[in-house]
Amino acid sequence: MAPSETLTAERILEATEEVLRRHGPAKATVVDVARALGVSHGTVYRHFRTKATLREAVTKRWLDRTSQTLARFVTEDHDPETRLRHWLAGLFEAKRKKAGGDPELFATYSVLAEEAGEAVSDHIDELTGQLTEIVRAGVESGAFTVADPAVAARAVFQATGRFHDPSYAREWLKPGVEGEFEALVELLVRGLR
Repeated sequence: MAPSETLTAERILEATEEVLRRHGPAKATVVDVARALGVSHGTVYRHFRTKATLREAVTKRWLDRTSQTLARFVTEDHDPETRLRHWLAGLFEAKRKKAGGDPELFATYSVLAEEAGEAVSDHIDELTGQLTEIVRAGVESGAFTVADPAVAARAVFQATGRFHDPSYAREWLKPGVEGEFEALVELLVRGLR
């Protein structure tokens, strides 16, 4: 890090991500992060009190990227059914891109996600909240006929787990997976109608 650069939490998270990519979660240390930044490990600890806090923050940052990507589908200028289809396809694509684009980092985050239960739980709540908004808009427009948009949204999220839960990542590259995804989405949309 250049002497004139101010060390920010964001810069530490960027460096942590790079260290995790290089060393993996088992071998990456706060000392490695500090070394990559050219500072003492005590400086890193002033921003993140523990190694666990740092790892949870980097996991949250990673999960937030997906939430932010999907947020645009909630308010896009389409009917609720189209928004739902776009949102589900966007989630599947985001997860596939992470798994296929940087497999080492994806494997690292899969390990970190197991440790960061609260961050993952918050992420799932945020995603199902986005889905709830779409389903609620569908009910209000008459496109969907469900009694409770939040219950329906959670059911849709759980039903599509094979296409976004990291434990299924190996299946996302198999031939025909897109057709299976589209068939499931069609079934879910018909159920919401």
